Amino acid sequence: MRTSSVGLDAIKGLLRTLLHKILMLGTLLFGTIASAQAAAADTLTVAQLLEYQNIAWIIWGGVLVFFMQAGFALLESGSVRAKNAVNVMMKNYTDMCIGGLAFYLVGFGLMMGTNHSGFVGTDHFMPVNLPNMDWALMFFQMMFAATAVTIASGAMAERVSFIGYAVAACLICLFIYPVFASWVWGGYFGGTGWLTELGFIDFAGSTVVHSIGGWLALAGVLVIGPRLGRFAPDGTPRLIAGHNMTLLALGGFILWFGWFGFNAGSTLSITGNIGLIAVNTFIAAVSAVVSYMLIARTMNKAILLSDSVNASLIGLVSITAGCATTTPLFSIIIGGVAAVVYILSTQALLKLKIDDVVSAVAVHGFGGVWGTLAAGLFYTGDLFNLSRLGVQALGVGVALVWALGLGLIMYKLIDLSFGLKASRLHEQRGLDYTEHAELGYPEFQKQMFDAKSLTERHL
Repeated sequence: MRTSSVGLDAIKGLLRTLLHKILMLGTLLFGTIASAQAAAADTLTVAQLLEYQNIAWIIWGGVLVFFMQAGFALLESGSVRAKNAVNVMMKNYTDMCIGGLAFYLVGFGLMMGTNHSGFVGTDHFMPVNLPNMDWALMFFQMMFAATAVTIASGAMAERVSFIGYAVAACLICLFIYPVFASWVWGGYFGGTGWLTELGFIDFAGSTVVHSIGGWLALAGVLVIGPRLGRFAPDGTPRLIAGHNMTLLALGGFILWFGWFGFNAGSTLSITGNIGLIAVNTFIAAVSAVVSYMLIARTMNKAILLSDSVNASLIGLVSITAGCATTTPLFSIIIGGVAAVVYILSTQALLKLKIDDVVSAVAVHGFGGVWGTLAAGLFYTGDLFNLSRLGVQALGVGVALVWALGLGLIMYKLIDLSFGLKASRLHEQRGLDYTEHAELGYPEFQKQMFDAKSLTERHL
């Protein structure tokens, strides 16, 4: 027994020694790793760390702007009749895909490439080797281009062919949007846009994105005309109600959420005045809704959910140009006036028998005009400068001529070649069935169509 006890003690001693050696080796190993990590950290400069943070901020802002596509899809789908819900969703889903590819191949170079002429970029087409910051910028600008092209979708809903619309989406992101954007935001790789040289202010795109999209929407609805039954023979407008106000409201919330990335992300830097931009963005939107409700109540009109959502959107559009250069007090004024602009412009468009399903022209077109002028009027430190206001008005006019003029030509040529307006029969039956052989609500709609025909049209 004594021999066994001595052997056991020896084994215990050996294990203690071995464990001690392992702990010493682990301490040495982890200490070496920590020292290496500290040395590696020491090699990163403050500028490099800041660049990494800025890249992350830009990507996050781009992701929020990407999510706005879901907002547009829900708002537009809820604004149309059930027989066109799939078609509207499909256009929003695919115009982003088509437009994003076109922007990468050509649009980014036209917009951000070397721009010594002040009118168009001349390089960086289909880039394959860029610094990380430049890739982040491309991603962010891709989302902006997709936003500009999708604005027209809702305006032309329920009577535009899918193929014709897809061709237009490609051309807008390929040429129309990036060329105008180069005049304001261009020259990233050298040079400056000519409107920027004059002092034009459009921080996040009231004109560059929203008015361009709004005027293209106007061009589209002018070419294809109103929906069947939208106006009586004497021109009196008839209500064609959307099928789901819940989707519309949810879309409005998502767009509002994404707008913080749209505006605050446009700093392209996490060290910018992000807080002020976010507050101005929010204040303008809520002021527009309150202003609309007060006007509706004063005029003894119903306070509509659809108009409330659109009021918030035109408030957001209007603050986008000047969100970094104005104050919350002026944001209240910008939002309040935006609601007035929305009411007057929608009434004017109806009198002209222009059928805009989601009021995209009023919200984005006219809202962008007011926001761009307001950015010149309420510029912090230099209020009501008429010279600056003149430059803002010039930019607004140039955007109108560029987008509306080219839009009319583009849509007319598409109508003559691919076909832009859906046939009368297709419009009556609904574009979900005629364009895509799918139904948004099959439990309620399938009795209207031949199930065999639907099946045969699937791959």
